[in-house]
Amino acid sequence: MNAISSPGEFTELDRFMFESWGYLVIPGVLTDAEISECLAASIRLHEAAGTTGWAQIGRGFETEPALERLIDHPAVLPKVRALYGDRFILQSAWCTKQPALGGMGGWHQDGSGAYDFKKLGYPIPLLQLRASFLLTDQSLPRTGNMEMIPGSHRSQVELPGAIRAAKEDVPVGHVICAPAGSVLFFHNAVWHRTFAHDGDYDRYTMHYIYSPPWVRCSDRFENNPEFLDRTTPTRRYLMGPFARPDAPFGAGYPVEFGEG
Repeated sequence: MNAISSPGEFTELDRFMFESWGYLVIPGVLTDAEISECLAASIRLHEAAGTTGWAQIGRGFETEPALERLIDHPAVLPKVRALYGDRFILQSAWCTKQPALGGMGGWHQDGSGAYDFKKLGYPIPLLQLRASFLLTDQSLPRTGNMEMIPGSHRSQVELPGAIRAAKEDVPVGHVICAPAGSVLFFHNAVWHRTFAHDGDYDRYTMHYIYSPPWVRCSDRFENNPEFLDRTTPTRRYLMGPFARPDAPFGAGYPVEFGEG
């Protein structure tokens, strides 16, 4: 059982499933050729960095055109806009590698180590909307899948600490099985973890995280000016260098008063 969506439009059914479960699975987003290009780009990034074990690398879109093209992919961007409106940024982009024969990850919610999103209110607000492009096949369990707990973004209580510490199974865990080229689209507050990977090859996933425009980027302290100069207007906008309608922050007051 999956909350299956189609590329492109965020339909009324999409909204119902996303609000109920906290995530969608979008099969058939990338062609075989695109999968190969993105996988090769991901391997290059990790080989250049000399990563070992489980690892993630940010801002690969600056040097890898295949990964840059996913920033505003037409299968995903309309869904992001439907949830955020027209003002949001690409908060980060992480290329993750789970090594061959990798074990279970730990249960967690996405967020900030500097400030727990749960402090902001209930339900935890949508501050990091993630689109994860699967670059290796995850059609079967134990291939480095993501395991989600449906609807947990609405829970008023945390997953018990003992279960998190021991990385134990929970009876409501849902292992996402989908072929390479699919996208897992989910809310930051859904409890999830990386499932075991029994294969003799490294598993790669490319994650794009979208946030409100005032959230600080987490894969970069500043944008690469050369990348901004050569990329498209839409992607430049998603990097965040656009005029804010409420700047200066004293919006609604005379400028001279705000400057005082």
